[in-house]
Amino acid sequence: MICKVIVDISNGEVDRIFDYVVPDGLEVNKGDRVLVPFGNKKLEGFCIDTADKSDYDEGKLKQIISRLDEFSCISEEMLALMRFMKEKFYLRYIDCLRLFIPGQMRGGRVRELKRLYIELSPEFSDEERKKMIPARARRQLELVEKLKEGGEYLSVVTEEFGAATVNALVEKGIINKTDKPVYRKPYDALNCEENKVKLTASQQNAVDKILGGDKTVSLLYGVTGSGKTEVYMNAIERVLAQGKTAIMLVPEISLTPQMLRNFRARFSSGVAMLHSGLSQGERYDEWKRLLTGEARIVVGARSAVFAPLKNVGLIVIDEEHDASYSSESNPRYNTCDIARFRAEYNGGKLVLGSATPSIESFLLAQKGEYALVSLPERISRHGMPRIEIENMSQELICGNNGIFSRRLEAELRKTVESGNQAILFLNRRGHSSFAMCRKCGYIAKCEDCDVTLTYHSVDNMLKCHYCGKRYKMLTQCPECGSKEIRYGKVGTQRVVQELEKMFPGVGILRMDNETTTKKSAYLDILGAFKAKEAQILVGTQMIAKGHDFPDVTLVGILDADMSLYFSDYRSAERTFQLVTQVAGRAGRSDKEGLVILQTYSPSHYVYRFAKNYDYLGFFGKENNAREVTGFPPYSTILRVLMTGEDDEAVKTCAKNMFVDVRAYELENKHEFLFLQAMRSPVARIEKNYRYQILMRIKREYEAEVTREIYRIIDQNKTRGVSVFAQINPQSMS
Repeated sequence: MICKVIVDISNGEVDRIFDYVVPDGLEVNKGDRVLVPFGNKKLEGFCIDTADKSDYDEGKLKQIISRLDEFSCISEEMLALMRFMKEKFYLRYIDCLRLFIPGQMRGGRVRELKRLYIELSPEFSDEERKKMIPARARRQLELVEKLKEGGEYLSVVTEEFGAATVNALVEKGIINKTDKPVYRKPYDALNCEENKVKLTASQQNAVDKILGGDKTVSLLYGVTGSGKTEVYMNAIERVLAQGKTAIMLVPEISLTPQMLRNFRARFSSGVAMLHSGLSQGERYDEWKRLLTGEARIVVGARSAVFAPLKNVGLIVIDEEHDASYSSESNPRYNTCDIARFRAEYNGGKLVLGSATPSIESFLLAQKGEYALVSLPERISRHGMPRIEIENMSQELICGNNGIFSRRLEAELRKTVESGNQAILFLNRRGHSSFAMCRKCGYIAKCEDCDVTLTYHSVDNMLKCHYCGKRYKMLTQCPECGSKEIRYGKVGTQRVVQELEKMFPGVGILRMDNETTTKKSAYLDILGAFKAKEAQILVGTQMIAKGHDFPDVTLVGILDADMSLYFSDYRSAERTFQLVTQVAGRAGRSDKEGLVILQTYSPSHYVYRFAKNYDYLGFFGKENNAREVTGFPPYSTILRVLMTGEDDEAVKTCAKNMFVDVRAYELENKHEFLFLQAMRSPVARIEKNYRYQILMRIKREYEAEVTREIYRIIDQNKTRGVSVFAQINPQSMS
């Protein structure tokens, strides 16, 4: 038999299938990991297919050395997904396959944790056992009675009955010793008390429409606090009753413990968790429980979409608009595309949930490609919290140079004095910053692309991340002449320091990348805040969504403009989403909520719509702007990124590739809206130089153009240069 193998080397030059002979006496199945000779090395690989014959001279083919696992780790579905991802995202076979297993399985760096386990031997009846055990051996008789209820780990039994008792029964053959896996359970200490509630009529209708409709994909558009999580869990309950499995995705690792608590309370040990914050052993064990069917639900971040579940009946992507669902490093892929493939492959359903759906998803729902399911009202008797806008330019004129507006400071004092809680959100994103006039709110924009220019401190220039155009740094505002030009950022640490001066003795917690390096940090910080060990929580995007704190009555958005003027055509959309999501943390129980939004651009249309929670109004304006300017969803942005340690080699590869792409574009001008080659905004990362080709393609030609671009990439492969493709990237850096 011939085995078709992908060797475990992430290199474009060996990204192909190699034939190996399966030696007599060795059983190898499709989906197995194998050890094979490759050159003068022994390498791991994946058997992706088998055949009776090879197209090559079988006498010259090498033999497989061994199987690496006792089980097949890649299913037929995942092999089909591998092929889909390679074609859609221009990925290497091996980069796809590596996503499907825990990374530490490679090289045998993680194994099952096993302990000795004892159970009654099935060879003897109760009567035979009684004859074999003397009447005076009371402890042996008691142990046999205990084991009739089921086996137990040897260490547990020895502690209770003693080693002599156990050994006596082993010698008689009455009990057997075996090795049994011990699963390392993440977040084992979570308090999981079920709080099952009766669905409202709107929620019940949502569940029925999602599962009973004829559409594969449903967009669950529900305001913050409308009970979307209960809809997810009830839909999953019905899917499980049909013998199927489910995947529940959340955008932030910080949200997974909270979601896991809800799911474990409802579904007990049938829930597993997958995300990058787990230890190697925990990730392997959770993956194995899903592979064997011991767990039928997975909760996790983006990577959980590759969980080895069979017969997937429902996939939920909560906060579907979130940028974290798009992988921005190799391998680059979009989680929604993967989820839709898996749902269609299994004849299941995909739910995209959000209070602020992406423009693309809502447009598809309006067009009827997705089923639109709405939850327009909150579960609590209070409506959405009131949003008040504070003009920080006016604060500056009045002599307030601080982080907090006078109104926000006053409301913070009221909140602390009343014993309630406040969340302060710092809208910080990425490494880039924009140039803004603090007096009139003017923002420097690209003349050609109508997106905000990004300040690059290294060469003191303003640059456009879409067309590459460069501008001199502002020394004064071209609108009002003020020299109060701002391009720096305020950090969470400084905010906490200011709060500690204002409120000595008041508990203040900080949640950002620096304070959440430990695995338990998310749970510890959020648990302490929920237990009211602190009255103020300061944080970045990770506190913006999903959390439910009943005593939070005030939310302060310290710098709403940071995402509004990011160099991205999605900046208005992201700002509206962030403001709405953060505002939704206030007033979620019986207490009314207030949101103070600080901005230098109080008249911007985003804030006008956000203040009234008018998603439909915002969608109408933003959708129209995208259609007029030809940005997604009315086009597809394709970015070809080239990286390598030799600057000249990367530049030459980019030039050669651009010549071929330009030739194709000149012959097919009706398919393109924009084409340009340039050095990447972040020119060098980890000693690798970076160049890119950017193109905007008319949506209806996406499939044929990307196919041709991928062919051009293959033709221009250069040793020492890695080439990646991105469709509608979340970041141009």
